[in-house]
Order: sequence, then C-alpha cells, then structure tokens
Amino acid sequence: MHRSRLCTVVIDCKTDDIDAAARFWSQALGKEARTLDDNDANYRELKTGDDEMYLLVQKVDHPSRLHLDIETDDIEAEVKRLEALGAKRIEFVKRWWVMEAPTGQRFCVVRPQREGRLGPHANTWTDER
Repeated sequence: MHRSRLCTVVIDCKTDDIDAAARFWSQALGKEARTLDDNDANYRELKTGDDEMYLLVQKVDHPSRLHLDIETDDIEAEVKRLEALGAKRIEFVKRWWVMEAPTGQRFCVVRPQREGRLGPHANTWTDER
C-alpha cells in the first residue's frame, strides 16, 4: 500500500533570468519568492501556507508551460500505478520521474515535499505488484 496526492504547480519559464520570472509570479500571485533550501539555481519557491498548494517557478529550456507534481511515499509504486492507467515514463531526474499522461501532458512523481509528510488529503492505493 502507498499514498499519493497532488502537491505542486510548477511554473516552467523559458528564461535566462529566473529571478525576474519569480518576481513577476510573486507579484502576480501575491506570494513571496525565495530561493529553495538546497540552493538549486533553476528554482524559486513562492511561499504558500500549509493549507495551500506548493508553488515553484522553474527555469527550463523547453517552451514555458505549467506542470503538476504528484507526491508519494513510494515513487516506484506510484509510477507503476500511473503506467497501468496509460502514463509513460519519460525521464528520471535527480530523485523523481517525469511522466507523460496518455493525453500528452507532462507531470512529475516526487517524494513528499513538506517536511516529508503527505497530510490528510492523500489517497491510499493498494499496490498490485
């Protein structure tokens, strides 16, 4: 058995200036922009409350778009569950999977994002391995 839930909207920005992109989205959404704890130069966090969705601004090389992250306590089990629904693995990056829905949207399957906890709204899935 594993758990998962929608956790993050990532604003992918094809830009050379991630700070300018983060400033725009910070002002547009009324959320403070800050550098992530791991100092990854390609990301900025837009500070949200514990009861709000996590928001990231990401510097990318592909066209600008939004993508979703699904957080889980078992990445491999969640990826297999989503593959059974028709999704496909695209690329493993650092510690998460980039996947593609049968309808073409890209999304990521990641580890729990807020202090390692999924919270009360996570779905519980029976693993069939």
